[in-house]
Amino acid sequence: MLDLAGTALDAEDRELLRHPAVGGVILFSRNFQTPAQLAELTAAIHARREPHLLIAVDQEGGRVQRFRDGFTRLPSAGHFDRFYNRHPVAACTACESVAWLMASELRSVGVDFSFAPVLDLDRGISQVIGDRSFGTRVDQVCELGVAWTRGARRAGIASVGKHFPGHGGVAADSHSELPTDPRRFVDIDMADLVPFRRLINHGLEAVMPAHVVYPCLDQRPAGFSPVWLRDILRGQLGFQGVIFSDDLNMAAAGAGGDHLERARAASQAGCDMLLICNHRPAAIAIAEDFRDHHDPVANLRQLRMHGRGQPERLHEQAQWQQAIRYVAQLETLETLDLGLADPTDLENAG
Repeated sequence: MLDLAGTALDAEDRELLRHPAVGGVILFSRNFQTPAQLAELTAAIHARREPHLLIAVDQEGGRVQRFRDGFTRLPSAGHFDRFYNRHPVAACTACESVAWLMASELRSVGVDFSFAPVLDLDRGISQVIGDRSFGTRVDQVCELGVAWTRGARRAGIASVGKHFPGHGGVAADSHSELPTDPRRFVDIDMADLVPFRRLINHGLEAVMPAHVVYPCLDQRPAGFSPVWLRDILRGQLGFQGVIFSDDLNMAAAGAGGDHLERARAASQAGCDMLLICNHRPAAIAIAEDFRDHHDPVANLRQLRMHGRGQPERLHEQAQWQQAIRYVAQLETLETLDLGLADPTDLENAG
């Protein structure tokens, strides 16, 4: 899975997207001008191959939302955390509705899925996670994570839980350096792994591992570790969905060697699709290196990631109007300490 430079396909893009080792495209803010332009771009990408290439984006909400103008400004996961502390049931209802909204808006422009939800526990250590997390409590992250995936699935979009086995216990940002989490496996297993285990039991379609070293089990980052991906994720947790590598161009991924060595290590560890962003020469080199790579099981897993349905007249739907009210009320919660004392105000909106 690779990225694009602009808002339309150029000649190199069109050729590269036909390469047999390319399976998808990740979009960023630079690829977006308007919803109409985005729909044209996704249609052009899908037209390059049959079955269609997967199209993904980071559309979590809050700090991490690539498409903004013409899309609803989604609340961060931290908004649901604060609401859950007061009214757990209403918070889960709101979370499911907002996830449906996110997914419906993406499907309306031809995007297949978002790399969400974040299942990391917010331990007050990691600034890169912070309010991207559903909270500090394991049960709360589980309940809100399940609600998010339920809402996204209802709108025709699969979910990607990240960052396995948990990025919230380290201060370093894996985009710029290699973090190490020194905790014992039993501590990780009893806390950070629980949301992944719970969502896998609820049909989670995909997982993205962290570029973090957990020396309790392996000196390699989790995304390059067969111990974490094959033994723990596949073996102990019984996960049967897609494993996406995190971006192989991130600084922390340098622990895997040069770009080709990283790609080979991630694949051998158990990743089904390799993500390479903001480095077109490396993307081309990896594609060429994997030209003859065939994994029928991984291909079958990836079929679940294709978006289903494309809503028409979305803004006229009652579900959309209800979700918009939830977004507005969650913003009110942030600025006015809720101002809605009765949780049924959120549960019964619309």
